[in-house]
Amino acid sequence: MSTEETVAAPVAARYEAVIGIEIHVQLRTASKMFCGCSTDVQTAAPNSRTCPVCLGMPGALPVINRQAVRHVIGTGLAIGAQVPDVTRWDRKNYFYPDLPKGYQISQYDLPLASGGSLSFETSSGAATVAIRRAHLEEDTARLIHQVEPGGRRVSLVDFNRSGLPLMEIVTEPVIHDAETARRYAEELRLVLLAIGASEAALEGGQMRVEANVSLRPVGREAFGTRTEVKNMNSFRSVERAIGYEIERQARALDAGEVLIQETRGWDDTRGQTYRMRIKEDSDDYRYFPEPDLPPLRVAGAWLEEIRAELPELPAARRERYVRERGLSAYDAAVLVTDRAATQLFEGTLAADPSLPAKKVANWVTGEYLRLRGSVEASSGAAGTGSGDGHAAVDAAGLAGLVRAVEAGDLSGTNAKDVFRRHIETGQPVAAIIEQSGFRQISDEGALEAAVREVIAANPRAVADFAAGKQGAVGFLTGQVMKATRGQANAAVVQRLLRDALG
Repeated sequence: MSTEETVAAPVAARYEAVIGIEIHVQLRTASKMFCGCSTDVQTAAPNSRTCPVCLGMPGALPVINRQAVRHVIGTGLAIGAQVPDVTRWDRKNYFYPDLPKGYQISQYDLPLASGGSLSFETSSGAATVAIRRAHLEEDTARLIHQVEPGGRRVSLVDFNRSGLPLMEIVTEPVIHDAETARRYAEELRLVLLAIGASEAALEGGQMRVEANVSLRPVGREAFGTRTEVKNMNSFRSVERAIGYEIERQARALDAGEVLIQETRGWDDTRGQTYRMRIKEDSDDYRYFPEPDLPPLRVAGAWLEEIRAELPELPAARRERYVRERGLSAYDAAVLVTDRAATQLFEGTLAADPSLPAKKVANWVTGEYLRLRGSVEASSGAAGTGSGDGHAAVDAAGLAGLVRAVEAGDLSGTNAKDVFRRHIETGQPVAAIIEQSGFRQISDEGALEAAVREVIAANPRAVADFAAGKQGAVGFLTGQVMKATRGQANAAVVQRLLRDALG
């Protein structure tokens, strides 16, 4: 094959991408990892959530946050990992302005959770990603680079984030395409939300995804030179950045360039990665056991207590929705992906178990998510994908609405209007129905007069029907619906029209 033909062939035909994902997650605790400072730092004034411990003052000693340990153990159990009887803390040494002590308390060779996997669906079918480890560490401070009036460039340090409890979850290098990497990150976030370990909001920095990407010629076992990609603040960015990096490395290898191990950032606006620094190896961090913290022993009874408290996980919930509720795999995935949608679906069926699950799912995945998005857009709110903090919906009210439609007491059109007003105003569904006079008219005697009037007022449509144009019935039905303010039962109206015209 010529050089031109080699370059023209798809990247996947020439190279195999080898991808490993590292995800840092801020855990859901009231205080920091090794001190009592508040974790409520999102809107706090710079350097207002600090103490001698998280500022790295000499002589200040760390104290382990029990809840953070519990979250990592729970995550390990959720992904099928092994939790050791004894674990320990290590010092990861490096010098950077955001690390006040000159080292980070982390875990190296004895993490809290080892092994495990996560399974999910991609466009190519089922996928399973092996996970190497999940461990605890403390977060660094936050660097702020800005230009002062007059043009002087300055770098500031906000230590509010220093010491926040972080869980790092590392996969094996077993991912081979950008879509699978994205879907893995999305599925892991659903697990974290389900067990309450983290809010895992990417745009808020509570979940940070990093990818190690390398290429090797197809058929070769040895790994290529890896690049770490950072600064991906959305799942879309994860897929785009990894896809770009695969193409970039392929072009470089085709041109005969020698790749170097480096860390690259992702520029979402330009749609490309850029060099940040040369990538270190683990030996460069000079790990050694943390002398200020004793080894941590996990009691068997505590481990079983955490295991017993785990809720239904996303994969199991999707499978149950398909098996027991009769939903499609697509509907089940949409419901489980959005926490508020899951709660509304479950709450509606709990309010009335006799309702068809498919009909309830249609209302939640269709009208609810569409209307919620409209409310967010009009209010300027940015959705997180978790469904938290959005327009509240009364599950019992939705149950009553679906029940009324199923019973023929409310038309589908009017029901959607009621639901919209309920989401926008918070007014009870029943009250909106009564105030609007939306009760559906199914009584034939009550509808016959409206049908006669519409037939008399529309001789052309009547002539069209007589000429065999069946579409005329749809037009006449619409006129009856208009005359009854949408309250007429459309099926009954069509039957009355056909009887009158036939």
